[in-house]
Amino acid sequence: MIRPLSFGYNAETGQTNVFQHDVLMKRDPAVAAREEFDAMVANLAAAGVEVTVFEDREDVASPDAVFSNNWVSFHQSGKVVLYPMLAENRRRERRLDIIESLRDKFQVEEIIDLSHFEKEGKFLEGTGSMVFDRRFKIAYAALSPRTHLEPLQAFSEAMGYEIVQFSASDEKGYPLYHTNVMMCIGDGFAVVCLNALKNEDERYNLRKVLEETDKQIIEIFPEQLAAFAGNMLMVRNNQNQKMMVMSTAAFHSLSTQQKTILEEFTARLIYADLSVIEALGGGSARCMMTEIHLPEK
Repeated sequence: MIRPLSFGYNAETGQTNVFQHDVLMKRDPAVAAREEFDAMVANLAAAGVEVTVFEDREDVASPDAVFSNNWVSFHQSGKVVLYPMLAENRRRERRLDIIESLRDKFQVEEIIDLSHFEKEGKFLEGTGSMVFDRRFKIAYAALSPRTHLEPLQAFSEAMGYEIVQFSASDEKGYPLYHTNVMMCIGDGFAVVCLNALKNEDERYNLRKVLEETDKQIIEIFPEQLAAFAGNMLMVRNNQNQKMMVMSTAAFHSLSTQQKTILEEFTARLIYADLSVIEALGGGSARCMMTEIHLPEK
């Protein structure tokens, strides 16, 4: 996770992110975002989840640096993937110094750099654009201005992942900017907003693949999607217990039945108030966490 320094509304990303709002705040949004970040890290640590925190760079203004999952992903094979980003001011978030620091503890076998697709105007924003089922090596991807077929195919060829692609939009018909706002994959379950898929064949296929990979589908609905209920991540703590991480807004949007099902698959639901980060940044808890699956030395 990257502790934000210059967090704020990013006008370069606002055109493709309907979750993002340029709201007037009574206090410095960067200060408020750091407080929300620190509280979330504290909640994770209290649950026994190991968090590696890097500080945002002082020499470069990166309003969305807190959303580290968009520029990099780490894999059990020792591979690290760097991704092409739509907004020019987000491309500066890619940091080789972070990867080098992780080499102290983890094995990095290869860095696969897909950022060259930016020159062609084609993008794939990490585990925002793709939701991984790492066990079955499937990447679910909603095509959008930030998720294009060519880099998706390049990722598939480099990493051996099957791609399940579809189109997804909100109730007003606006494309969802990232797949991870509408679905997440856990061990034995999937939280997904099937209503976001307007094409019946694509909706059928998505449900079919989830069921074939033994996922219990926990369906969420558009009003819950708008509260970032799809933007969750399952993690494990130092006792190998499964935890589901989300924002307070997402937690309160869930029904009692939905929470009960999640609690059947996980030891605990962890949530934190991310209202400033969600409003100005248009992302939530999952976007802030980049899972380190690299093998330890």
